[in-house]
Amino acid sequence: MKFDDITVLLGEFGKYQKILYFLVCLPAIFTGMQMMSSIFTLAIPDHRCALPGLGNDTYEVQGQWHKLLINQSIPWETGKDDEGSLVYSSCDRYVTNENTSYNAHYIPVNTSTAECDTFVFDQSTFKNTFITKTNLVCGNKLARANANMILMGGKLFGSIAIGAVMLSSFLHIGAAFGSAFAPNYGAFVIFRFIQGASNSGIFMSLFVIGVELVGPSNRVAAGIIIEFFWCTGLFLLCLVAYFVRTWNILLLVLACPTVLLVFYFWLIPESPRWLISRGKYEEAEKIIRKSAKVNKVELPEKVIDADSVEEGGKESILRMVTVPRLLIRTIIIYLNWVVVSMVYYGLGLNVGNLDGDIYTNFAINSAMEAAAYIVCLLLLNRVGRKALHCGTMILGGGACLCTIFTVLYADKSLYWITVVLSNIGKFGISAAFAIIYVWSAELFPTLARNSGMGSSSMMARVGGIISPYIADLGTFVEGDFGKALPLIIFGGLSVVAGFLSLFLPETNGQVLPETIEDAVNFGRQCSQYLFSYLRRTTPDSKKKDVASNQSSRKG
Repeated sequence: MKFDDITVLLGEFGKYQKILYFLVCLPAIFTGMQMMSSIFTLAIPDHRCALPGLGNDTYEVQGQWHKLLINQSIPWETGKDDEGSLVYSSCDRYVTNENTSYNAHYIPVNTSTAECDTFVFDQSTFKNTFITKTNLVCGNKLARANANMILMGGKLFGSIAIGAVMLSSFLHIGAAFGSAFAPNYGAFVIFRFIQGASNSGIFMSLFVIGVELVGPSNRVAAGIIIEFFWCTGLFLLCLVAYFVRTWNILLLVLACPTVLLVFYFWLIPESPRWLISRGKYEEAEKIIRKSAKVNKVELPEKVIDADSVEEGGKESILRMVTVPRLLIRTIIIYLNWVVVSMVYYGLGLNVGNLDGDIYTNFAINSAMEAAAYIVCLLLLNRVGRKALHCGTMILGGGACLCTIFTVLYADKSLYWITVVLSNIGKFGISAAFAIIYVWSAELFPTLARNSGMGSSSMMARVGGIISPYIADLGTFVEGDFGKALPLIIFGGLSVVAGFLSLFLPETNGQVLPETIEDAVNFGRQCSQYLFSYLRRTTPDSKKKDVASNQSSRKG
């Protein structure tokens, strides 16, 4: 019998599957904490140049004498802070000598400025971060975006090259501890690359093992519930980061729970479906029998046979691009994957750039993500994929676009409106991320589903690689517009991708395509259904239908 038939006999979500699914979801907590930890470890506090010759210099003014020394060394910024007072330059200092003259406020006059390479940082929020340790600001301000890009590049590499659970686990543990003790920027980004690669390997491998033993009717829910464990990791990260304000101690605390992954070698079995595909029938039979025993289910004497091997053949995603209709559909799917990943990670990284308390903002951001998954769980099978995906993309994108008005035209005291809009954007894009995974898996025909989802995942990683640079645009573009620019870009792309998704067929409740030819007809049938539905609902068509019915009665 087919493997899905075996899962039905076992009980689609029996006791064994529940235990296994819980175990494979737990590492999502660790991956969530590690992936988003850079929001705190790579935060850039307010800073200015260190005063030359003053060993105990601090960002906080220590007294009138300290303020006079700062005025003599640091120029004023042309911008203003939230209270409306001028602030000291973040990157420049005066170039003074014995001939320099000063005005009545002890500020040098007719003196040039130069960029410095040593800084003092505001410690009111963070005692230190990796950025403050290595002075990666001003001329090195691209370093943070590069570090986050390398992390996302690791995720791309891991999704392609790493599939073994234990290898990924050991790499994950080593990279977690290695990041905490990284002596310099080069070592830090290498460990972060390994972290990203191992995260992909762990998450993908364990998730597949857990979901494959769940019956077909529960797989959509299983694909969304695991995201709540990811959100749990985000909440725990926020809690730990609130109490641990030193970057390397924070990473060390986050690394300690990852040691538990070593025990997964004994706790998690191989995927029976994978074992069957490799001809290891006896091993697969043992796992299935164990599942039946825990679920208290009686199985036939012979469960696995020749029909259990899914040999239906496979087709490359390249076949789809040879058909114009499917080429357009594939491009739209890829675009949505790129955008949802880019905006999801971009809004997460952008939390540190928003006004207000970073811990409060991050906690609210994570709560909005959890709420999005609840909505998906409740509405995905009721509303349908297309309407829910398009609606959440436009909701999230529209909220982000509205920040241009609050940032540029609203009073500074209303900064919280921008924070609210950013969180609405996170709600929308988180929901869309969950939906596109389910929807695209149903849109690709069965024979091309593996290659289609694999290539879609690669597109998502490309979006993730780009996201840090967009999130950090505010460090390159000065003023209020620089703060709004990342949200404007994220919002605009979300709206465009959301509207384009309307050209994709609805899959909820439909017989899904098996072959490339089925996929072509599937799209055409959905379009014809929509067209005929619209015709029936227009006033003119209703009149024609009435006239037609009357004439048929007369005949």
